[in-house]
Amino acid sequence: MNKRNRVVVTGMGVLAPNGIGLDAFWGSILAGRSGIGPITLFDATEFKSRIAGEVKDFDPLDFIDAELKPKRMARHTQFAYAAAMMALEDAGLDLNNLQLPSPTPVVIGVSTSALDVIEKVFHEVNGPGPDRVSPTALGASKPQAAANIIADRIGACAHATTVSSACPSGLDAIAIAAAMIRSGEADFAIAGGADAPITPLAMASFIASGLSSRRNSEPETASRPFDLSRDSGVISEGAGILILENLEYAEARGARCYLEINGYGTQRDLDVEKPASGLEFSMGLALANAGFGPDEIDYVSAYGPGHPLLDAIEVEIIKRVFGRRAYLLPVSSIKGVTGNALAAGGPFQVIACALSVRDQLLPPTANYEVADPACDLDCVPNRARKAKLNSALVNVRGLGGSASTMVLSRLAA
Repeated sequence: MNKRNRVVVTGMGVLAPNGIGLDAFWGSILAGRSGIGPITLFDATEFKSRIAGEVKDFDPLDFIDAELKPKRMARHTQFAYAAAMMALEDAGLDLNNLQLPSPTPVVIGVSTSALDVIEKVFHEVNGPGPDRVSPTALGASKPQAAANIIADRIGACAHATTVSSACPSGLDAIAIAAAMIRSGEADFAIAGGADAPITPLAMASFIASGLSSRRNSEPETASRPFDLSRDSGVISEGAGILILENLEYAEARGARCYLEINGYGTQRDLDVEKPASGLEFSMGLALANAGFGPDEIDYVSAYGPGHPLLDAIEVEIIKRVFGRRAYLLPVSSIKGVTGNALAAGGPFQVIACALSVRDQLLPPTANYEVADPACDLDCVPNRARKAKLNSALVNVRGLGGSASTMVLSRLAA
């Protein structure tokens, strides 16, 4: 990252399986209260895995003006728009009188774009016939739709960008927006990720790939990062959107600053014989870009999806990067509560880190029961605990070997 301008987080909005809004989201994480349950968005009776993290009690009309016709939007677009409005309000801005600087980048990460719309069109074409397809389906199914609708809402000062890099998409979107502020291209940005992959096609694919737990009788405890009995993660949905600002711009308008974004790194696995080699590189690059040594990180927000192999590999990489200090670091995963929300997962982690630093509380790893010798770090099992937190490192990995890491810190007085 270029070192010209400092970048801070001043607003956050979240819709997650474990809660809508910051208070509900954070309260459930601290309590270890899972948002995973039986699938209700479609009939999953014939599926081997019938659980997921659905955003509950969500009515798009509670967040989106009726004249925008939210029912025509893809579900992930509804989430992204709602979270963006929440983030703007959290940043102390008046939604009825938005006066944002020009340009205001809107950078949204998506992983599985508009599958609900695409699957509906597929069934219409193969059922009633192609003449029954809605003329709005094309626009609703574009990967760019979420960024566009947010940019349209805030006016001509915005330009919209979409990022799609598997699970790191949302974290990558935040990094791209931060780089634009750091370079002086913008003073203010809206960035994050959204996904809504709980559809028959998507879930069948995740199940076939072994990426969805089959603990159907105990959904609340199915996602169990770092636990010896973990069988896979749990797919979920939602959106996490952040307001990023140039520090000087934020201070001039009297904004509250949650965190500073210090550094970022991203890489794909360089060697198929060395899984997660990309993560090791991205962690080292993020630390170097931030100007932080390994001993200056107080907490690691792990990707930790609850997968037997992926969790163990991440622990091994953390040990390589941090050396002996790894055993002194708290390393937890919030996915026991949130599930794996794909592009929204990275922003969920950043939001949790911001609230951790604010409250000086470590978020626990929920559903941890039996220690795994391959995951022998301090995973903050089951209970939040007080800690001195000035900095955090966030890891996200994705299918295809992509990996991204972000370094965050409490704003120095």
